[in-house]
Amino acid sequence: MTTLQQPVVVVGGGPAGLMAATVLAEAGCRVDLFEAMSSPGRKLLVAGRGGFNLTHSAPLPEFLDRYGAHREWFARVLARFSPADLRRWLEDMGIETHVGTSGRVFPVTASAADLLRSWLARLDRAGVTIHTGHRWLDLTADRELLLGRADGTQKRLAAAGGVLALGGASWPKTGSDGRWTTILARHNVALVPFAPANCGFEAAWSQTLIDRFAGAPLKNLALSTSSGRSTVGELVITRYGVEGGGIYPLTPVLREELAVKGRAVLFLDLKRDLSEAEILSRLLRPRGKNSLANFLRKQLRLEGPVYSLLRECCPPPAFNDPVGLAARIKRLPIILTGIRPLAEAISSAGGIAMAEVDASGMLRRLPGVFVAGEMLAWEAPTGGFLLQAAFSTGYSAACGLLDWLSRPVPCSA
Repeated sequence: MTTLQQPVVVVGGGPAGLMAATVLAEAGCRVDLFEAMSSPGRKLLVAGRGGFNLTHSAPLPEFLDRYGAHREWFARVLARFSPADLRRWLEDMGIETHVGTSGRVFPVTASAADLLRSWLARLDRAGVTIHTGHRWLDLTADRELLLGRADGTQKRLAAAGGVLALGGASWPKTGSDGRWTTILARHNVALVPFAPANCGFEAAWSQTLIDRFAGAPLKNLALSTSSGRSTVGELVITRYGVEGGGIYPLTPVLREELAVKGRAVLFLDLKRDLSEAEILSRLLRPRGKNSLANFLRKQLRLEGPVYSLLRECCPPPAFNDPVGLAARIKRLPIILTGIRPLAEAISSAGGIAMAEVDASGMLRRLPGVFVAGEMLAWEAPTGGFLLQAAFSTGYSAACGLLDWLSRPVPCSA
């Protein structure tokens, strides 16, 4: 990877790779993009199935907090391509966005397929050549890319530099199967083992709860962990346990607790709009001839799946103790017995150790090779933070490659 007469290469056709290719081509580079699947953007289309949440409108300090220990690294990345930059970039392609009541940012009318079509057309106009059915096999001793074709043959390619954006290890059917880890391990790049992120957790529900309420959402909950991490959101009862946007930000803490203790505890505040004292006051009102279920429905609107979950997780004596019951309603413990498989997770933690890359995402052991997206060992919750990081790391890696090639960088450094 040495001369400017050679093309620059992007390997991986997900959001990070497509963004890197866009920046490089529009800066004047000849770009070849290689994708293992029969078409690019598979995971982008998956992301659009449940509401196409592109980014979030949270103030930058709060936004950066969602990247945990890697907050400062992402501060530099988002300085190059921020949520506001993303919205302007989308507008340039005719995709208007709006902020929802939760602060999440969505397209006004465009679907994920609409965005992908517009994006591929933009890449075509910029002169990017997309090669599907090509899987990265290695970087040879003479710094050539070795690629495997779908027909079993191989291709060698000399390039001036490249961006790898091969994804993590979740949703392998979209192409992000993590097989690239064996390649980088041969080049002595330190890796963090993959683990599920933004995923469901297992709980030992009764068959009655499963039969009646599997798939039922519990809305407007406050969720917390034994260590004090908390969030607000929705939880969905599943046949195996729980999942949903409310639990996803707590995944790292719960995953660690499971690894250490063999189980984890998730606490639910079932009535976050009421204090424990107010709940107790209502529980002390005369019940009259009402059954407990009817009484709780009238006094606290605890019914359906919420009431059944309370019954499931509260010992029977607690229902005869208003003080204890009020405490349980505000802090209901759900025992989690396991985490769902990596292949089911929305995203993955783990990948290339962050110490292996510089501020722009260049591999310290492989100069001229930049990495972006979920290949890196960071994680963030859904809600726009995950996808924004894919866009931004792709943009930043492309800027880093342009700088390394001594080409004009079309962004603030």
